[in-house]
Amino acid sequence: MLRIVLSLCMIIITSSARAEIDIKQVTSPGGINAWVVEEPSIPFVALEIRFRGSASLDLPGKRGATNLMTGLLEEGAGEMSAQEFQTAREALAASYSFRAFDDTLSISAQFLTENKTEALALLRQALVDPRFDQDALDRVRAQVLSGIASDAKNPNDIAGAAFDAAAFGDHPYGSSIDGTVESVTTLTRDDMFDAHRNALTRDRVFVSVVGDTTAEAVGEMLDDLLGALPAEGPPLAEDVAFGLEGGITVIDYDTPQAVALFGHAGLKRDDPDFFAAFVLNQVLGAGGFESRLMTEVREKRGLTYGIRSYLVSKFHAEMVFGSVASANATIAEAIEVTRAEWARMADEGVTQEELTTAKTYLTGEYPLRFDGNAEIAKIMVGMQMIGLPPEYVVNRNDYIEAVTLEDVNRVASELLQPEDLHFVVVGKPEGLESTQ
Repeated sequence: MLRIVLSLCMIIITSSARAEIDIKQVTSPGGINAWVVEEPSIPFVALEIRFRGSASLDLPGKRGATNLMTGLLEEGAGEMSAQEFQTAREALAASYSFRAFDDTLSISAQFLTENKTEALALLRQALVDPRFDQDALDRVRAQVLSGIASDAKNPNDIAGAAFDAAAFGDHPYGSSIDGTVESVTTLTRDDMFDAHRNALTRDRVFVSVVGDTTAEAVGEMLDDLLGALPAEGPPLAEDVAFGLEGGITVIDYDTPQAVALFGHAGLKRDDPDFFAAFVLNQVLGAGGFESRLMTEVREKRGLTYGIRSYLVSKFHAEMVFGSVASANATIAEAIEVTRAEWARMADEGVTQEELTTAKTYLTGEYPLRFDGNAEIAKIMVGMQMIGLPPEYVVNRNDYIEAVTLEDVNRVASELLQPEDLHFVVVGKPEGLESTQ
């Protein structure tokens, strides 16, 4: 067991307090690793489990299987029906959450210390011995199909689906994890067991535990909770290049306000320039009313209520991405201003004042994320998944502070490519036509 003591400086208004996070790394006899923070002051435990792969492991013709399977994990397990399982969970005052994403299957659990043994046993049944009863499958399938039908009428979801399909093609990133009406309708119980066997495997599990427990107890618990899962999963999805060239795609849809998603290729999370790009994006579009895009598109011209940009670093692809909505009569101008600001920042970079403001915000807000057992557990498991060491919690702000004006402006000129920006617009935009 490796013990690492981390300290965080928590700054709240004008006073500062020091909080200590003692992260212990443990490995079970069966080889399952976990990060643990012992916090006995409150009789409560937060458990976070992540499996890498998730919806990207959907088998050919079975799109949506992992998402549907995940929605069924607490719809009956072992000898318990769906109703019996929920009754047992409520009696324990335990909370379980199961969610599927492109690359990650997420399980969150919170329970009282006095109910720890029973809460973990119930969770184990859901993870290791789900029933996938036909009536539960049909009920949850109907919910998924309802969501798919709703998304088909939502301009943001329409734009997102079109953008992903054009950018990533046949790769799993190119389609919704929900699947299609056709694929979800034909999914069977056998498909649920296949998806479960592929997605929940010990070779791709990451665990963090925070609360009223000990590292020794967690080490003993891991094999009992997860040891019966398959040892290995199928091959992960391959990396995929961002496949959209610069231009505009217009999707005609009857709505008074057009929605636009835009982006181009980005950079990996482990790129040496990531922190410079992170600070750059804070100035460009992630900084709310302090950002360049918000200032130019909303404050100066009143073209939108909001516009943002993001660094998206998935496991198999990366991009610089953004979104904006505007009236059909003004969306063309909003796009023009966005592309112009993209080009101006690439050419001129940021100012020292903008850099200082961005770094002050990013370093100040980071400690505030560590607010409660559940939040700390989520941060820790996320760190594990992208290969960060425990000491990153302490060093992260040092990386931000080390970014120089020269770094940011060099990365701006290399990363931001206004001619490569592709806009997918859903609505009835005036003065805009598809370029491809």
